[in-house]
Amino acid sequence: MNTPPARVLRGVDRDRLLLLARLSIGLTYLCFPILEITTGEVTGASAAWGALGLAAFVACYVAAVLAVRAFGDPGRATYRLLGAATVLAVVLAVVFGGGWLALPIFMAVVHGVLLPPRASMAGIAAMGVTVLLIGLLRDHDPGMTLLLLLQAVTLGVLFRGMRSTRLLVTQLRRAQEEVARLAASEERLRIARDLHDLLGHSLSLIVLKSELAGRLAEEGSERALPEIHDVEAVARKALVEVREAVAGYRRRGLPEELDGARAALEAAGTHVTVRLAGTPLPEALDGLLGWAVREGVTNVIRHARASRCEIGVISGGDVTVLEIADDGRGAEPYEPGSGLRGLAERVEAAGGVVSAGPRKDGFVLRVTVPAAAGEART
Repeated sequence: MNTPPARVLRGVDRDRLLLLARLSIGLTYLCFPILEITTGEVTGASAAWGALGLAAFVACYVAAVLAVRAFGDPGRATYRLLGAATVLAVVLAVVFGGGWLALPIFMAVVHGVLLPPRASMAGIAAMGVTVLLIGLLRDHDPGMTLLLLLQAVTLGVLFRGMRSTRLLVTQLRRAQEEVARLAASEERLRIARDLHDLLGHSLSLIVLKSELAGRLAEEGSERALPEIHDVEAVARKALVEVREAVAGYRRRGLPEELDGARAALEAAGTHVTVRLAGTPLPEALDGLLGWAVREGVTNVIRHARASRCEIGVISGGDVTVLEIADDGRGAEPYEPGSGLRGLAERVEAAGGVVSAGPRKDGFVLRVTVPAAAGEART
């Protein structure tokens, strides 16, 4: 299911605003340069330029966060705006010193959160060196300079780790959403395949019996009414099977499918011979071969125009073999339909193999499944 673009944009904007709100906590560092301006430590033109620089710094920072394309993917605009904010932080710290050293510390945090691993470590290191050099050049207290350096490095590394954790959580959430999407898609394919197999057989039988009932009714035969009742019974059974297929609780056995196949083929005017040999089948193989009988007989009725059809099941030993052969037309070149492809997928999942194709006097479908497949599923 595709997510509407408007919903995606709302989700992205929400993530950006949350990120901005979290990073804005670090703007409390601005209290130090602001106090220097308000208390008169920085006066005159310097105070005006300082206030203007702080406003530009905050504007670049907010724009850089809001320009992030996705968490973990900053984008070119973010890099440029972040570069401008970094330059302003360094210049203001160099010019004013003192409490303005809080700006490079804050930028170390921002680098750790927004940038990829290598770029963030380079930015954190650069801000740490900036704090150290400014402290040395302006003869700040060595202890305070060292403390500010440790703050820049530790906070930057800490927030870089938080970024990595958040990124992993985001990737995990996306992976879970993808797994859920694939599971839903697979379930839709399963239901579509099941409905194809179910309705193809049942509707073919309904059409044949309806045609037979119509001919009998035209002839005034009393057999028309039983045939119409059969059509009703088949339709009711198909409805039940479709409901069970959608609910995922259907259980169909080989004996029932063989009985249905015999009735459908005889209604189509095809003589049927069924041969069973060997030991009883496990439940898993019984259901799988039931599917194969349904699909094979449906193809005989639809395409073969056969007068005879032989169905054989041999179980025992290491493998179980089902063979459906008819004397109808075998089209060349042969191209399997969606039903046979779906059957092949089921059989291959059980470790077996399906072979189908025309022969000299008709068409044959052979399904070979190892006995161990049934034992593993029971």
